[in-house]
Amino acid sequence: MPHAAQPSTAAAAHAITTSSPFPAAAVTVATPTISSLTPTQGPAEGGNTVTLTGTGFTGATSVRFGTTAAAFITVSDTQVTAIAPAAPAGPLSVTITTSGGTSAGISYTYVAAPVLDSVAPAQGPLAGQNTVTLSGTGFTGTTSVRFGANAAISFTFVSATQLTAVVPTGGPGPVAVTVTTPGGTSTQAVSYYYLGAPVLNSVAPGSGQVSGNNAVTLTGANLLQASTVRFGPTTAAPSAIVSATEVRATVPPGVSGTVPVSITTPGGTSNTVTYLYLGVPVIAGLVPAQGPSAGGNTVTVTGSGLTYATAVLFGSVPAGFTVVSDTQLTTTAPPGVLGAVTVRVVTPGGTSIGVPYIRVGSPAV
Repeated sequence: MPHAAQPSTAAAAHAITTSSPFPAAAVTVATPTISSLTPTQGPAEGGNTVTLTGTGFTGATSVRFGTTAAAFITVSDTQVTAIAPAAPAGPLSVTITTSGGTSAGISYTYVAAPVLDSVAPAQGPLAGQNTVTLSGTGFTGTTSVRFGANAAISFTFVSATQLTAVVPTGGPGPVAVTVTTPGGTSTQAVSYYYLGAPVLNSVAPGSGQVSGNNAVTLTGANLLQASTVRFGPTTAAPSAIVSATEVRATVPPGVSGTVPVSITTPGGTSNTVTYLYLGVPVIAGLVPAQGPSAGGNTVTVTGSGLTYATAVLFGSVPAGFTVVSDTQLTTTAPPGVLGAVTVRVVTPGGTSIGVPYIRVGSPAV
């Protein structure tokens, strides 16, 4: 049987070479663009994570902060996360490179860590709530102020060198105060002392003249750094802070009667104890107003302010006495020379004006 004619080899080759006369099209990759950084600033020591948002990030080969390459992870074509390398404080450009080229730079600022120099006042009550002033440098952009482990109740940015903060509650003793900004956290050893409220147990002596100016000793606890001692409505500065349990003060003038006494420190104001202002005693009369020079007889003294009598004097000679009431006491006249002698009553409120008592001789036989 006859076979069909086969195409020649040349013809077959011609068919193959003429089936696709045009070369394949080249693939174009767009240059990446960065639209934003989050955050836009960070500490000079680096180590923080920065998120780059934009387009064309697929196949990224490098992320640079200035001229320094950073470790990074491509999250998607529109997002990359990078670990900021260390750099001197100040701004620089962040760029990303792909096979399509290198993006335009976007600014990132390295910030030096804040420096805290002082806190004033440097002590306060356990309950907090008081306002303190922090001084130093690099406070711009402050995000946190802490007293030990506790964040300040609130803080206010005044300037790059000053903040004010409301102190939180704390336990007794010192805590470290720190300031945090995008540049990091301050590392200086600046302490704030939480102080227990003062406790007042006694004031001695517990009474004195209305004119004041007499010295008293206050005893209790937590009395260090006492700033004022209050006698009723009147304040006085401590004359001496002897220890945490003892303070001395000079009593201010007052009016007759009992007043509360308290003491104030940076830890707060104490409970109160009482102090008695006494007027100068007054002698209205003596019954009898005369007696034998040998003494030994009972004399009744009437007047006012006699309750706290500490002495009855016949001239300069003290006599035994018994307080009956604020208006009366009895005394035993001491022996003395014939004639008049001045009788006075002494109390913490002062010494009375004297009244005469006459010593007479025994009648002739």
